[in-house]
Amino acid sequence: MGEIVCHEEDLKPGEMMESTFGRHSIVLCRASDGHYYAFLNRCIHQGAPLSKGKLCGAPAATDEVGEYNFVKEGDILRCPWHGREFDIKNEGRMLANEKLKIRNFKVHVKNEQVIVYK
Repeated sequence: MGEIVCHEEDLKPGEMMESTFGRHSIVLCRASDGHYYAFLNRCIHQGAPLSKGKLCGAPAATDEVGEYNFVKEGDILRCPWHGREFDIKNEGRMLANEKLKIRNFKVHVKNEQVIVYK
């Protein structure tokens, strides 16, 4: 069974907010493309509240040595304590080690209400 955590108008693309889902503190993210993603509001490294971090992009290497592009703007959730970065569009997997990820929840939008499910 799902819970309404906010309304569509509460978050713009590239924004996030803290909310609750059952007894869990979650961070609800709206990606650059407008889709919603929800995660346990706790970094897997040392438990930092991810909602205090930011949604941003990440550098990516190019074919030229020492050259980088900035990619995935608004799709990377960065931990506020130690800078761990998680790809919200890839199940919350850590950029530095894709075997690790933050707990995620299903999100559905119905009648302009954002609903989170287990």
